[in-house]
Amino acid sequence: MATPVSNTRTTSNHFTDHHPSLEVLGGAHDSFCPAINTHLNRPYNHYPVLATNHHIETIFAAFFRTIPDVKLKRECLRTQDDGTVTLDWVSGDSRNLPENSPILLLLPGLTGGSDDSYVRHMLVRARNKGWRVVVFNSRGCADSPVTTPKMYSASFLGDLDEVVNHVVNRYPNANLYGVGWSMGANILVQYLGKEPGASRFSGAVSMCNPFDLVMSEEDLCKGFNKIYNRSLAKALSSILKKHLMLFEDIGGDYNIPLAANAKIIRDYDEGLTRVSFGFKSVDEYLQNSCSANYIKHVRTPLLCIQAILFTMNLAKNDPIAPDRAIPREDIKENPNCLLIVTPKGGHLGWVAGENAPVGCPWTDPMVMDFLRHLENEKSSTQQ
Repeated sequence: MATPVSNTRTTSNHFTDHHPSLEVLGGAHDSFCPAINTHLNRPYNHYPVLATNHHIETIFAAFFRTIPDVKLKRECLRTQDDGTVTLDWVSGDSRNLPENSPILLLLPGLTGGSDDSYVRHMLVRARNKGWRVVVFNSRGCADSPVTTPKMYSASFLGDLDEVVNHVVNRYPNANLYGVGWSMGANILVQYLGKEPGASRFSGAVSMCNPFDLVMSEEDLCKGFNKIYNRSLAKALSSILKKHLMLFEDIGGDYNIPLAANAKIIRDYDEGLTRVSFGFKSVDEYLQNSCSANYIKHVRTPLLCIQAILFTMNLAKNDPIAPDRAIPREDIKENPNCLLIVTPKGGHLGWVAGENAPVGCPWTDPMVMDFLRHLENEKSSTQQ
């Protein structure tokens, strides 16, 4: 599980060659920091008023951030168990980009997809740099079809593995990179730490990763965070309700009415998720879905970005990805990992920088510089 962190922000283990508003640490510090030094040397200037409260920032970003208009071409991929996931590619790229153009695979949050603003902004930024971009929509997300009585989970990596194999086989001469947000980040880091297919990635970025789902659930049951819990549960149930006919005769330990009318995420997981994926309880499911358990095994260049706010020696910012869940010690000891923690940001907010308040998140320019650095190094080595 994650290693607890001291309440104080400045310790002898923290690097100092960055602006003091940021926390920067990791075994890959010397390798990665020069590539993003421009961003690390600047103060994190949050947008006035909006970012003074982590809930306001989270909600504002979710509802008022612009959504770039991009024409996408959808591909439905049938999985080995007859399920279906969808891949959204930028329309026209198959004929306009060279076969060896680097590929960026985007993994949205729990119920997210290619229509989400944070996904679209990253897609546009990468595409403008000449990258081929594809969004992985989980079963039922972003209006993806559901063809079997099985959805997706925070522990199931099979669909991602099939997507990676499919993309790599289609473009064998291109380097593959991944960016994940929230639950997508949790799945991506798990994959990088435990699956053989991880070697197919040349680099990755994890943002607002909950890391430890047990701790994340604990926080989602407190105070105002209950609003997010209910909202996510409603989104999960809405996806399920569109496909209830597939679950009519499923029987067994399933409780489909509980999942379809879930008030909190645990209801949905109890009625559907933990049964579908062979867990005896929701607690067992959550404990086995923590990417913090696998980050020590990551061999792919990995940048992790989290948001936190220290007030009165208490860390409280990201309402879904708690600070105490970040596996700092494992990141420090892993020569392939770098962690950057911003003083504010909410969950998938980061309303800061020159594009604030309605433009791309503060993270996007740095993420792209990091990925381009890896691609330049990879290309030089291959040549």
